[in-house]
Amino acid sequence: MTKKFYSNGKLLLTGEYAVLDGALALAVPTRYGQSLVLTQNTTKKIVWKSFDYQSKIWFEALFDSKTLEIVSSTDRQIAKTLQKIVIEAQKLNASFLSENVGYEVHTYLDFPRDWGLGSSSTLLNNLAQWAEVNPFTLLWNAFTGSGYDIACAQHKQPITYQVLEKKPLVTEAPFTPNFLDAIYFIHLNTKQNSRDGINSYRKAAFDTQTFISKITSLTKEICSCKNIDLFKQLIVAHEVLVGAVLHKTPIQQERFSDFNGAIKSLGAWGGDFIMAVGAENTPKYFKDKGYTTVLPYAEMVL
Repeated sequence: MTKKFYSNGKLLLTGEYAVLDGALALAVPTRYGQSLVLTQNTTKKIVWKSFDYQSKIWFEALFDSKTLEIVSSTDRQIAKTLQKIVIEAQKLNASFLSENVGYEVHTYLDFPRDWGLGSSSTLLNNLAQWAEVNPFTLLWNAFTGSGYDIACAQHKQPITYQVLEKKPLVTEAPFTPNFLDAIYFIHLNTKQNSRDGINSYRKAAFDTQTFISKITSLTKEICSCKNIDLFKQLIVAHEVLVGAVLHKTPIQQERFSDFNGAIKSLGAWGGDFIMAVGAENTPKYFKDKGYTTVLPYAEMVL
């Protein structure tokens, strides 16, 4: 018996930080994701192997399939995180792993681990499919987070996402501006820890309701915007608003002040990808500055 599950990666275009408190956010599923291939074996052990985008093993572990005890692993912390997710999944579905049989589990990433496209969220969504449990419940029982990345894992087009009364509200978004070919995603050669960013946000003092309301309004305007100049103004306004809350300088002012266009941070500020709205020479601009991963919108987004 072999089963295969797949989940899309994610990028949060608007609403970073604010989505945690109920703001409306715009998110897109990426062409890069993660698959999980499951084969039953006769060892009564879960043999886990994680492969990177170059098909090289980056993590291995062995679990007892009945007790979920970690028998061995190449990274104890990652093994404990996996163990935690599986235990929470069992709480949601008592029949999950109740057969007392073994499994060979292989995961395959489509993207470099430092890209920040959701190596954790795609894994959790795949595990939720295997366990036949609600992935949002599994996320919130095991960890924290808004859950927008789980929604992206399950959708094949842009979405708006909002958490209202502790429930995820996902709507497919009509984000189809006629200037998509002017949008690029640039990796900053740095992996940002989302938890650190969230902790900084939580410590900030500001009017939360006003912030949420303004971000929600900007998200709605950005979703429906058909004019590239207005779009640039809107993402700059979003940067200024979030920057004021975090007491941080928007990245365009800090690093790319000579860029002829508009730049927006994505996700936790300071790492992973940024979004740039420019022109045909945009890739050259960033590559000349040492940023080699520059992807057009159509190459990144489903």
